[in-house]
Amino acid sequence: MSKQEGKSRKRKDSFKGKRFDAKKSKRNPKVQTTKDPNEIRLNKYIANSGVCSRREADMYIKVGSVTVNGKVVNEMGYKVKLSDEVIFDGRRINPEAKAYVLLNKPKGFSTTTSNTKGNTVMDLVSNSTASRIQPIGRLGRNATGLLLFTNDDAFMQKFTRKGVSRLFHIELDKNFKGEDLKRLEQGLKIDGRTVEVEEISYVRNAPKKEVGLKIKHTGNSIIRTIFEHLRYQVVKVDCVTIGPITKKDLPRGRWRHLTDQEKNTISML
Repeated sequence: MSKQEGKSRKRKDSFKGKRFDAKKSKRNPKVQTTKDPNEIRLNKYIANSGVCSRREADMYIKVGSVTVNGKVVNEMGYKVKLSDEVIFDGRRINPEAKAYVLLNKPKGFSTTTSNTKGNTVMDLVSNSTASRIQPIGRLGRNATGLLLFTNDDAFMQKFTRKGVSRLFHIELDKNFKGEDLKRLEQGLKIDGRTVEVEEISYVRNAPKKEVGLKIKHTGNSIIRTIFEHLRYQVVKVDCVTIGPITKKDLPRGRWRHLTDQEKNTISML
């Protein structure tokens, strides 16, 4: 047997028991798909919110019980972003851990989530939680005191719908007249609507231009509106309490998480 014939036989033997596939012989690299880290499958989003399992979430999606940004979604594998509004069985859900942060706000910080407004309260609570919290109500840039933050919509609605009492220590540009105090106790009519306060009184052992005001409104502007209507200028505003929560052991500019007891108390109001 010649050397050439021996090499040919070896090549034939090496293919015994194997099927040659011409298609596989060509390089066919896998298509690389990029994943958006800000997107998550809808069923996982629902499961992470704690309302049900992924398998159960698929069932709800199929029957049209889930909307994303106002549109019904029944497509399996549909992806959403954490910023999307997801309504499950009639209520908004959130896959993030619920967070409840209390800040004792100093002067010079605006109450906004915008990053184009200079120093904001969000800068002060940026290290408090990984969840995307937002302030409940407002305090003016030069106002001080307690401000709550959360990502819990149901908790926030306690303040925006029913209202939770907040006590303010207010300093005016001049002494507050007793007759004006009585007018405010009875309820003022401003621009066609009655503004009611829960309590109004002079601050003990302080000049008559300092008053304590308890009110359920969440907006800071209502305080200036009230006193400007009575022809006073507001010099200082400090939020002393929110419902049962006080500033005790919370220095100006610092934050802390609400206790379970505090959360439960507000939830029951």
